[in-house]
Amino acid sequence: MPHTLGVLVVNINVLMKTQTKAYAFGISAVLMWSTVATAFKLALQWLTPIQLVLLASISSILLLTGVLLWQRKLPLAWVYAKQRPGFFMLVGAINPFLYYLVLFKAYDLLPAQQAQSLNYTWAITLALLAVPFLKQQLRKQDVIAMALGYLGVLVIATRGDILAMQFDSVPGVLLALFSTLLWAGYWIINTRNSGDPVASLLVAFCFSLPMVLLYCWWSDGLPTWNAKAWLGAAYVGLFEMGIAFVCWVLALKFTHNTAGISNLIFISPFLSLFFIAYFLGEQIESATYIGLLLIISGLLIQQWRSKTKPLNADK
Repeated sequence: MPHTLGVLVVNINVLMKTQTKAYAFGISAVLMWSTVATAFKLALQWLTPIQLVLLASISSILLLTGVLLWQRKLPLAWVYAKQRPGFFMLVGAINPFLYYLVLFKAYDLLPAQQAQSLNYTWAITLALLAVPFLKQQLRKQDVIAMALGYLGVLVIATRGDILAMQFDSVPGVLLALFSTLLWAGYWIINTRNSGDPVASLLVAFCFSLPMVLLYCWWSDGLPTWNAKAWLGAAYVGLFEMGIAFVCWVLALKFTHNTAGISNLIFISPFLSLFFIAYFLGEQIESATYIGLLLIISGLLIQQWRSKTKPLNADK
């Protein structure tokens, strides 16, 4: 009996330590994601959207290569590239190439508070795509979540004056919503990939780099040296595309309560508004808070639904 109690205590201690690690990595990821909307707008002062995608992608590739070297998993990336080049070319074309090109263009056209809030509807878009592609059914909770989410989009995009239907930038709103379609599609496609997530991400980025480079050279030209621009792009590549992703993967790996870790993501948009107001000087409008609360409410309802029948894709 004493031996059994001792084993139980040890197991509890181990669980507490791993769960603490999970929350540490999860909170770190959320804090990093909370700063990137501000970083996008600052970097776009000196770079075009495709130039920002290019420099950020290079930074992320270097970081992911270093992570895999540290984990002694870099050979996995080469194996994946040889086994499924077509798959990773498709994935890389979506993320980072098209997704970030569209997202950065939306940020270029819209106030940061609008672009970042609209981007949080990607999970609602994912539920819609899951119907035809993952053969899942829409339930009442999904319909309610979508109604709340897209009502929130309308409130934010019209600055609360829904009846007037006046937008800061119709193309910007459409691009922000299109980015959610690309991001949701990226995760739908990734349900067919059971490989190491960091190695898979590196391969996708490597396949994407020639596309980004050629399009950048053809359209806006390659970026010239500007310390502020390159530092901003490096920040985006390291934190939005790289370190935050790795931290989130580790959080999900260590956790014994996936729902608890997943709920941390709802902190991010509100923290992001604080950084946007403080560093960009944007006055956060009441419509943004109301719309964001509607979107988050929809996402919470959607999560409640996912506990009964999990969606086959992860953030």
